[in-house]
Amino acid sequence: MLIALLAGCAGPATRPAPDYRRDGPPSGAINLDAIPDAMPRAEPPCRPCSRPYQFEGVTYRPLASAAGYEIRGIASWYGREFHGRATSNGESYDMLAMTAAHPTLPIPSYVRVTHLGNGRSVVVRVNDRGPFKRGRVIDLSYVAAAKLGLIGPGSGPVEVRAVLPGVPNFPTAPVTQVATAPVGGDAVFLQVGAFGDAAAAQRLAARLRQENLAPVAVQADNTASRGLHRVRLGPLAPRQFDTVAARLAALGLPALRVPAN
Repeated sequence: MLIALLAGCAGPATRPAPDYRRDGPPSGAINLDAIPDAMPRAEPPCRPCSRPYQFEGVTYRPLASAAGYEIRGIASWYGREFHGRATSNGESYDMLAMTAAHPTLPIPSYVRVTHLGNGRSVVVRVNDRGPFKRGRVIDLSYVAAAKLGLIGPGSGPVEVRAVLPGVPNFPTAPVTQVATAPVGGDAVFLQVGAFGDAAAAQRLAARLRQENLAPVAVQADNTASRGLHRVRLGPLAPRQFDTVAARLAALGLPALRVPAN
């Protein structure tokens, strides 16, 4: 979990240290639709936040640039226990703002986080350090996690990709549809990923084809404001589902079951 004063940008604490065991959502209802994604813009870097630092014996070396950054792993979130405390660049953490903590990305920087299970996607501004638990790649603010559907589970599989100011988020590269033979009406698909970047979707599709698991398709879902490229296996007959899902799990690729229709 986040350690708020890690980078040394904040002053002394004025209340007891945060306890993640008491953490949780805000007490009142929140209108998620009224809170837009973070808007990438050019900002001066936090110089102290760019220095190497140690936590529990591990040395972390912040990246000089977010350009090209892409990773998959587990996202978690932090909420009211940390609300109002200093982030690593000295700002006050706001659980209702579209922000995140990351161990090594420049502060500030922007990333698109896509839930690999349900395809939801948000853009957040990195202004803090963490998480430091093995396997976790990003700590999201409460509202960002809520938009992705992570509040109940507490964590979930995501893809994190850097978003640079002035660079289009959704390339318009052609997306290939792979024809599949029809199967029975109870057939299903397995969605292995959903990407804003068409090239990333095609890379995952190519990997799946090499594994020869099942027919692979990349489906484009584009609107005027966003674009999403879903990588799916299928259609699968019910007798195939468990076998293919187990092989995907062995490859470290979580999948979401979706209807064929």
